[in-house]
Formats: sequence, structure tokens, C-alpha cells
Amino acid sequence: MAQLLVILLSLLRLSLWLAILVVIFAPLEYFFAVHSHKALRKGIGPDLGYYFLNSLLPAAILSVPAAILGWSTHKILPGSLLEWTASLPFWIRALLGFVAGEVGYYWGHRWSHQIPFLWRFHSVHHSAEELDFLVNTRAHPLDMVFSRTCALVPMYVLGLGGPTSASGGSTLPVLVTLVGTVWGFFIHANLKWSFGPLEWLVSTPKFHHWHHTKTGLIDHNYSSTLPWLDRIFGTHNLPKEWPESYGIDAVMPPAMIDQLLYPLGPPEALAPEKSAHSLGEGE
Repeated sequence: MAQLLVILLSLLRLSLWLAILVVIFAPLEYFFAVHSHKALRKGIGPDLGYYFLNSLLPAAILSVPAAILGWSTHKILPGSLLEWTASLPFWIRALLGFVAGEVGYYWGHRWSHQIPFLWRFHSVHHSAEELDFLVNTRAHPLDMVFSRTCALVPMYVLGLGGPTSASGGSTLPVLVTLVGTVWGFFIHANLKWSFGPLEWLVSTPKFHHWHHTKTGLIDHNYSSTLPWLDRIFGTHNLPKEWPESYGIDAVMPPAMIDQLLYPLGPPEALAPEKSAHSLGEGE
């Protein structure tokens, strides 16, 4: 009974947050849309399901590897490193943790495009043919767990995420994940906004929309918030125009349950062009 109450309260909390997101983004996407489409667009049903599923399940799964990472790094890392990071002001720790997490996420995201097995799971996210803020949570839970784990590893390796830190180190992974999630809603949004010179420093909807393009230069723009990482690693792409179409070459089943089972299907389920391209290009 107690567990059922916890679940119901979690669903209520998520519903309230969803209402806030709709109130914020629905008017913006109406007045500043890149591509006009109906509010009840194609695929919105499964995306609502992913919103609730991925707000609960990945965090539960991640609690185990996060605990292992915290324990392992505390045992393995030199005590002097842990003491030094613990002595830093929290804002410096937060900045270092944010950059370290973004570097880890970049490579995890890039591997998800380059390694066919990982692409099977990540393709669920890229199968969206119309982008808006809700597409941020359209992802296979295991794909989300993988990308978040990749983001956590550098933070823990640098001694920035240890749960025994006296300066609140255990809050950093949560803070970085929260910032990344909030920004993820923004960069997926159907917003024709430009930040000018700031686009060199922070990601924008245009930057990430080009990551979802179905044609043109694919397998680029892997960063979630720091586009200059893509410049450093040679995967930056930001034309003046916007992408004309989004999605993947493979046929993704419309039902959410079938999409969750999609990565377990036969190898030929992968889009031939995408899998071949991911192995060799985008370098």
C-alpha cells in the first residue's frame, strides 16, 4: 500500500511538471515554430508514455551503478585528490562536474551512433519525425541509462561525485542531470530561435535539430549543452538554414511497447545507410 502511494504521488508530481512544461512551451512553439504541425502531432501518445516511464525507471536503474561508482572511486582514488576536490568552492566543483559530465555524455552519445548495437536503442529517440519539447524524453530507457552512466563516470573519476564528500559532492550528479534534462526540453523544442555568438558557447534548438536531421550531414552535434566540444572533436555542424526533415531510414513501429522491443529485433531492422555511415563517418 505504501509503495502504491509513493507511485501515485510520483505520477502526480510528474503530471504537474508536465503541465508546467506545456504552459511554457506550447505558446512558444505556436508563435515561434520552425515547422508548423498539429499540437496532437504524430507519435505524441508514445512520447507521453516515455515522459512518465523515463522520469522514473532510468533513475531507479542508475542508483545501483552510481552507488558502485561512488564506492569504487572512494576506495581507488588517492585521498589527496578527494580532499582537494572537497576543499574547492561548490561553484567550482559544480562547473568542473558539469564540463566533465558533458564530455562523458558527448562520447557516450557518439558511441550510440557509431556502434550498431547501441544504435538499436538510440534509434528510438531519433525515429521522431517531428520535433518539439516532448521528444526530449522519447528514448529507450536502456539508452538513457547508458548515456547518463557515461556522463557520471568522469565526475566520479575526478572525485566530484562521491557520496561521502563533506561538501555535498553527492548532489553534483543530480544537479548535472537536472540541468541536462531541463536544457534537453529546450533544444528539442520547435523554436526558431538564434543566440548569435552565444551559439558557440551553448547549444540551441537549431544546433540540436541538425543532430536529428534525416538528410544532409548526419552524425554530428553530439553535445547536449556545450557545442564547442563538437568543434574540438570535429563533429560540429550548424548551417544557416534549418533541417527539412527528421527521423531515421528504418521503419519504427508506432506503438510504445513495440518500440521498447525494437532493439531486440533482427539485425536487418537497422537502417542500412545509418548503420554503415555510423561506423565510418562523423569523425
